[in-house]
Amino acid sequence: MSDARDLVDEPRALLRKARRVVVKVGSRLLQDSPVGRPAAVADELARLRRERGIEAVVVTSGAISLGMRTLGIAERPRDLARLQAAAAVGQRQLAQVWEHAFSAHQLVTGQILLTHDDLGDRTRFLNARRALRALIDAGAVPIVNENDTVAVDEIKYGDNDMLAAMMGNLISADAVVIFTDVDGLHDGPPDAGGTRIPIVRDVEREAVPVAQGTSRGSPGSGGMASKVAAARTANRHGIAAVVVPGRDPQALERTLSGADIGTLFVPPGDRITSRKHWIAYGSRPSGTITVDAGARKALETKGTSLLPIGVLDITGSFGVGHMVSVLDATGTEFARGLTSYGADELRAIKGCRSTDIESALGYKYVDEVIHRDDLVLL
Repeated sequence: MSDARDLVDEPRALLRKARRVVVKVGSRLLQDSPVGRPAAVADELARLRRERGIEAVVVTSGAISLGMRTLGIAERPRDLARLQAAAAVGQRQLAQVWEHAFSAHQLVTGQILLTHDDLGDRTRFLNARRALRALIDAGAVPIVNENDTVAVDEIKYGDNDMLAAMMGNLISADAVVIFTDVDGLHDGPPDAGGTRIPIVRDVEREAVPVAQGTSRGSPGSGGMASKVAAARTANRHGIAAVVVPGRDPQALERTLSGADIGTLFVPPGDRITSRKHWIAYGSRPSGTITVDAGARKALETKGTSLLPIGVLDITGSFGVGHMVSVLDATGTEFARGLTSYGADELRAIKGCRSTDIESALGYKYVDEVIHRDDLVLL
């Protein structure tokens, strides 16, 4: 990893020092060139491996669009069953396309299909990490896609951008490079005179207000908003993220040489641990815990654990160790964490002092609803 001075003196020095990267290629680029685009990416990665020793994971969209083409489906289906059918046909073809692209350089690929559930469950998250790192250590190039044949939410929302950010965490990457069909994030619609933003240091202030999440008829369902969200997630783990023009045949090499290409999202100087990153972003909440103003203040300013006395309400059905959203009295989510008690147990002890837990339940695990080591402020 690069030292903090690079963040101030020259942000793109982060990219020149990168040795392990995640490269995400979207559906539109693969639809335009289903063989040529993977071949071009493989060419660049093979050169970067030889010249700089760079290791890479490729996150690829395109299974549904390839399946649609094979099945003769002209427009992206609206019903999930036909989307899943297209994915079932396209996933095999997608894997073959990438295999052929890298085999030209005597590089072996390994296909990994994931869902949010795989990364949301801590055990499966760690298993995926070990599998990915074993593939990389063996000299293979992991080809990762969401398992669209069985996953429902992923097909609806097109989260391969976010999956790329999660891959950055899984493999401890230095950079996440997201290929897209434009030349980066703009301060307004490009066709209305908007100009490219080369560097983003504050995602919330500089990027979120101008991100446009339109698909413009794309075979995929992501847009610039999903890329900004992915960049934010990567940055929270101290990983640089870059949105670059994927049609540039040298986009990857130019990006990792530090050229002014695309939009670089610079990570903050501080970093959170892999485990806390997983708590914050690796899983969908199973429910919510609403707390009073005093509890929020204590969590934010004193770094304390959440105690039952500060709990106002609980929603959802969850068990011990499940991840939940922590809301304030206005309904604003400000933290996430792993619960020490299940939802029904919390309903029985909300508002209680820790010393009263045993009398309310007939037993007691711990004093805390969420221990501070299992809680992340957002």
